[in-house]
Amino acid sequence: MNKAIVYTGGEVAAKAGLARGAAGTLAALTTSEKNDALLAMADALVVHEQALIEANAEDLARGRENGTPSSLLDRLALDSSRIHAMAEGLRQIALLPDPVGDTLEVLDRPNGLHIEKIRVPLGVIGIIYEARPNVTVDAAGLCLKTGNAVVLRGGSSALSSNRAIVGILHEALAATVMPPAALQLIEDPNRSSVDEMLKLNGLLDVIIPRGGASLIQNVVQNATVPVIETGAGICHTYLDAQADPAMAEAISLNAKVQRPSVCNAMETLLVHRSFAREHLPSLAESFRRSGVELRGCEETLALVPWAVQATDKDYATEYNDYILNVRIVGSTEEAMAHIARYGTMHSECIVTGNAEEAAKFQQGVDAAAVFHNASTRFTDGFEFGFGAEIGISTQKLHARGPMGLPALTSTKYKIYGTGQIRG
Repeated sequence: MNKAIVYTGGEVAAKAGLARGAAGTLAALTTSEKNDALLAMADALVVHEQALIEANAEDLARGRENGTPSSLLDRLALDSSRIHAMAEGLRQIALLPDPVGDTLEVLDRPNGLHIEKIRVPLGVIGIIYEARPNVTVDAAGLCLKTGNAVVLRGGSSALSSNRAIVGILHEALAATVMPPAALQLIEDPNRSSVDEMLKLNGLLDVIIPRGGASLIQNVVQNATVPVIETGAGICHTYLDAQADPAMAEAISLNAKVQRPSVCNAMETLLVHRSFAREHLPSLAESFRRSGVELRGCEETLALVPWAVQATDKDYATEYNDYILNVRIVGSTEEAMAHIARYGTMHSECIVTGNAEEAAKFQQGVDAAAVFHNASTRFTDGFEFGFGAEIGISTQKLHARGPMGLPALTSTKYKIYGTGQIRG
């Protein structure tokens, strides 16, 4: 396996410049050429599986020495199944329709002008993210499929893994018509490298941050390059008075326990008062058996004495851990008011057999994804049928929700005339 390319001088600007230089070649590739490159990348990950596991072991050892919580170590860890899953993600992206070149609109004007609106790549995308090596592969695949060069800046805790991944992908791309320079990894672990990326107007067309609230806010508040905001996930599940108890338990446990370290995991359980009186004690025991610490309001503590008191800070925290807030409410409106105050416009859920309450909740809650009788864990590009996602946008401009291939394109107008001039 070749080592990752080393550059002299200012790493961030140099690598962004290389990506910019490759963007034109990349944008001109056919769908078949891009797919061939993705399949070569997928095969290379599997071939070099052991090298990836060894590099990842360095990151895990460093994380344990630094006291990284077990839930975050889980996000960092690579094993054979996860490496094969990353490779399969690339293969799935190759199978997806290529949005580049799609005609979105056709206009024929009275003066004879024929206008076509088509999808085009964004150009060069910068992605800043934390300790999830799979994001390196997902981001590379999605960006390259859509004809975008990409500059990746992962978390320092995953640096060994990311170096190995990008080295493998560069080697794979070198055997295809896709320029390896279209994929760049910033290896400088200092925060100054992030700060520099945020100001690379002219080299980067857009920046997408993925990670916790502090990382995202730093990017949003300090970038001069345009940003697509992917938000922190303070997600809620509301158990209405008419929720089916078995369904409510299954959905709630899945939303919290199935993988608590990810952004679409539930952080607060809202429970209608009448449902709580009948079912919250047994539901709480199920959470306790799953190793979840409960933090609740005073009414919750009266029904679940072993829970601890929740604070406003708790309700505003994305734990990414086996900790869950519980609050008892008197109505759907009260649940919605809580979500409006503490939510991050990511993913929210109502569990109920009452269609009117469900409609009220789904209409009134301002979030990228609002579920009725299904776990918030489904807010995911793969689950939505998009293939691997670049992130989950919580903003309202350009893209919202899981961002698949179309979200990584812009548009261009092609205008065809026969000599028209404007009078």
